[in-house]
Amino acid sequence: MKSNSTARAMNKAYTSDLTREQFELIEPLIPPAKPGGRPRSADMWAVINAIFYVVVQGCKWRDIPGDLPPWSTVYTYFRNWRNDGTWVAIHDRLRGWVRANNGRPESPTEAVIDSQSVQSATMVHDCVGYDGGKQVKGRKRHLTVDTLGLVLRVLVTAANASEKTQAKTMLKRVKQMGDKVKRLYLVWADGGYSGAPFLRWVMDTLGWILQVVLRPEEAKGFVLLKRRWVVERTFGWLNWSRRLSKDYERLPASSEAMVYISMIRLMVRRLA
Repeated sequence: MKSNSTARAMNKAYTSDLTREQFELIEPLIPPAKPGGRPRSADMWAVINAIFYVVVQGCKWRDIPGDLPPWSTVYTYFRNWRNDGTWVAIHDRLRGWVRANNGRPESPTEAVIDSQSVQSATMVHDCVGYDGGKQVKGRKRHLTVDTLGLVLRVLVTAANASEKTQAKTMLKRVKQMGDKVKRLYLVWADGGYSGAPFLRWVMDTLGWILQVVLRPEEAKGFVLLKRRWVVERTFGWLNWSRRLSKDYERLPASSEAMVYISMIRLMVRRLA
């Protein structure tokens, strides 16, 4: 006899739910229960759907609907997988599959970097600053994506953090992906990353070329800029997850995990 949560999930009661086929795609990527403890009793399909519910619908953990697993169980899985790198591992595997599905090798040859300042929620106090240029008090999401708009790595900092300084940390994370980026040689960026010292650092430290795309001075209104539109589209995809409309997370690491989870859901839906 199926549990209530399993039966509910099979009926796809919420728009954020995975179908059975979609869940079966990522089920092998879910870590097994740790040996020596009690057997895992949670329905992992329902747990994943509950996490997606929080990310997509934007609710608090304690407000997870009663027909989903208990919020404490769901949050524990979210936290543990954030800490042990499971979310990043699942994300990276799916990204490779999506690229293969588009006839691309796992490693891109080009990437695009940019940042987005987002307002932080009232209860968030750690790692919060004021971005004078965007006039936003909150946090800044530094993103590196491939030319399909798929996220390579994300870094969340205070909104007043220097773009170039934090870009070094983010790009080092990309470099640490190893063979997953072995073909990468060119990084596109906007004018905020211009300047000879940063260009030299990218080349000398990472072995990549930084190509800055500037907005034409005579241009008025919206202008489609080469490659830069790709990362802007990714920011748009993230906005479909209400939990990301602001930064509601106490820890920047949780904010980063939310971005990876949002992309996991997007990629699973493309693949199945």
